[in-house]
Amino acid sequence: MKSIATFLIAFTMVVALDACGQRGKLPVKTKHPPAKDLKKYSQATFAAGCFWHEEAMFESIKGVKEVVSGYAGGSTKNPTYESIETGNTGHAETVNVYYDSTIITYPTLLKLYFAGQDPTQVNGQGPDRGTQYRSILFYRNAGEKKLAEDYIKALQPQYRKPIAAQLMPLTKFWEAEAYHQNYIEQNPGGGYVQMVSIPEIKKVQKAFPQLVKPEAVY
Repeated sequence: MKSIATFLIAFTMVVALDACGQRGKLPVKTKHPPAKDLKKYSQATFAAGCFWHEEAMFESIKGVKEVVSGYAGGSTKNPTYESIETGNTGHAETVNVYYDSTIITYPTLLKLYFAGQDPTQVNGQGPDRGTQYRSILFYRNAGEKKLAEDYIKALQPQYRKPIAAQLMPLTKFWEAEAYHQNYIEQNPGGGYVQMVSIPEIKKVQKAFPQLVKPEAVY
């Protein structure tokens, strides 16, 4: 029992010291493909806890061309990581997914989105707590809204608690700071990455092995 307690204490300390609320060890300048090159792709926008593993998880999926970490869901203009971490801006950590709809569909992205989280957890995911980590499905049009509503309705019977993921129209997506882009790739040895992010990604990849890019298996 003592060894188990010691492990749990050590695990909690490591995660707390390197949680999603911490800045990366080495801030990097990450460049995304030019906007003109991404315009041809469809977009989907999701929030589900820490955007570090949401970004890496979606980028590992066939048909996904780019994922950008950022903020959405609030009314504050020009949000920063420090400001949204207060929980007072209304924004949540969010990812914007650029995908080829001839290879992967929006309904499939919905399945992946819900598989990578506990959709019944209110205002947070795992160790990350607060409105800035809440789950939100952002829709761009009536079609996406209907697909999301129908999927949530079909998924609800699998859970005893109500699904807490919010459904909101996307009004503005703010790109996060450079050091948050491709964070796991840049900080693979972080305690939070190893203990929280990668296990979450592996869980989704195990559930949908046919959708994972061979070179992106964790």
